[in-house]
Amino acid sequence: MICTAKKVFITGATSGFGKAIAQRFDAEGWYTVISGRRSRRLETLKQNLLNPCHSIVLDVRNLDAVTAAVCALPDVFTPVDVLVNNAGLALGMMDADEVCIEDWELMVDTNIKGLLYCTRTILPQMVKRGSGHVVNIGSIAGYWPYPGSNVYGATKAFVRQFSLNLRADLVSKNIHVTDIEPGLAETEFSEVRFKGDKKKAADIYRDVSPIKPDDIADAVFWAVSRPRNININRIEIMAGAQAFSPLNIVRGLK
Repeated sequence: MICTAKKVFITGATSGFGKAIAQRFDAEGWYTVISGRRSRRLETLKQNLLNPCHSIVLDVRNLDAVTAAVCALPDVFTPVDVLVNNAGLALGMMDADEVCIEDWELMVDTNIKGLLYCTRTILPQMVKRGSGHVVNIGSIAGYWPYPGSNVYGATKAFVRQFSLNLRADLVSKNIHVTDIEPGLAETEFSEVRFKGDKKKAADIYRDVSPIKPDDIADAVFWAVSRPRNININRIEIMAGAQAFSPLNIVRGLK
């Protein structure tokens, strides 16, 4: 029996955006492939979804593991209709001359290389069928710089440009590509950034109504559910309390 349900592959599904995206697609009747590094959270999410779900404990930084996971997908979950590259992180907000180089390497390995590994591994399924959609979760930090964003912002600038270049490559193969760029959003993101310091993380959202994971899940699903004659290149989303500041001017420099 041929399965006609649509399938979505989501990285970083154990919390925040990824978890909300999985729940939204499941509510729409999609079959989900959820991946992440925390097995208990994956299993809990899987048990709470209504439709068939395949969970994979996966570190996207490991190309061999990504390749093996995609090759081992049960037939009912292939081919993948939508890939959501959500796995990513920021670490620290120190100036570039003070930051730990290992934090830079981890952000590059996850936000750039992990995204590349998943994209390159799943794309052949889409191209073979002549249909598919890659959604990359970027950030406004990829366009709007701010102090302490150094390598994190640079990795998201990569995501932004790679998404556009990917679309240029794949338009003739009927593959759509979208970059979703959230601004101030309340997830575990800040706790990870400040390495478990809950007070620092909470201060980011003090007296502000930030973007919620469900807001991003809505944007992702909206982008992939447009008619096939439409491609949403990018969506930049800021919280209602967030906007643009004057350029920084430092007095007294010679």
